[in-house]
Amino acid sequence: MNYPAGFRGSGISAGIKANGKKDLAILANDGPQYFGTAVFTTNRIEAAPVTWSRQVVKDLEVRAIILNSGGANACTGPAGFADTHLTAEHLATQLGVSCSDVVVCSTGLIGLRLPMELMIPGIDAAVLQLSDTNSIELAEAIMTTDSHPKHYSKVVNGVSILGIAKGAGMLAPSLATMLSVIAIDGLVEPAEAKVIFEKVVSQTFNRIDSDGCTSTNDTLTFMASGAARIKIGGKDLEVLLFDALSYLAYQLIADAEGHSKIVEIKTVNAVSEIDAVEIGRACARNNLLKCALHGGDANWGRVLAALGTTSATFNPYVVDVSLNGVMVCRGSAPGEDRSLVDMSGKIITILIDIKAGSESASIWTNDLTADYVHENSEYSS
Repeated sequence: MNYPAGFRGSGISAGIKANGKKDLAILANDGPQYFGTAVFTTNRIEAAPVTWSRQVVKDLEVRAIILNSGGANACTGPAGFADTHLTAEHLATQLGVSCSDVVVCSTGLIGLRLPMELMIPGIDAAVLQLSDTNSIELAEAIMTTDSHPKHYSKVVNGVSILGIAKGAGMLAPSLATMLSVIAIDGLVEPAEAKVIFEKVVSQTFNRIDSDGCTSTNDTLTFMASGAARIKIGGKDLEVLLFDALSYLAYQLIADAEGHSKIVEIKTVNAVSEIDAVEIGRACARNNLLKCALHGGDANWGRVLAALGTTSATFNPYVVDVSLNGVMVCRGSAPGEDRSLVDMSGKIITILIDIKAGSESASIWTNDLTADYVHENSEYSS
């Protein structure tokens, strides 16, 4: 699939991964607009690329982004930050831009420095392969434990949008062990685009929660080239971004490590959206509930117990809970027979009505399985 106008990209194997798979990606913005912004992990332990890139996007200008998989460059001290600086500087020299306009992203194992003897020639090779076609390579080069590349491409009213993402574990609000890039060829107003982007991220990527864990490297970047010469903003930009980010967010949770079920937790009639989100997250992070869902056990008591740990405003004696359309709990007491719930399918829907207001929100999660434990018990070995 082609890149949006004004963008060139590549994805190659630089030898960072021992298995020889693609591990280095570059996306360059040839303009005429060089808009760029990003959101990052809220984990207080942040990787060197995050520290670097926070400064890059402050002026809302990004000329290129480089992403590697196979090493997080997190908790690597001053030497790791120097490696990030060198990465940006070398790519900037190759492209003829300033290194202060180059976002750097890394993903992989924490505590290991990147093999710069492979990164530098890898950058040279990736720059030589930059093209405006085959954008799927970009998604392939950032995969770690992902089972497949996450890729989105669409043209809406003359504006082309591309989205890539990676992530299969440590998926929680405040992003995840996740890298993602969104690129459009529309012409945006920078300050407005930043606000809209952050709003949409809060409603999409920050509504998935696989295991309650947040990473050191989370970065989600939004770039616009303006090459289509079509202005886009307001609701049109919001819808364009929402469709892309909601699709990619669902792809991430649908590829969560070791899962067997995808679970939507929808809270309705809350006092505020914040309350509804908090309730959904509490359920998504409740291991007892997630184990029950894996076993096909319609144990609605786990839902109420999780709900009771939140600071949300509600009357604890009037809550209704439905599992896959069966109201198993009515007024915080037994409702329909739980044996009526069919949990044999891939998707489980939990509806929680707290009868306190008119706001709602959904959180997407997955069940907890033995496969998840096995995969993460052997991650670094």
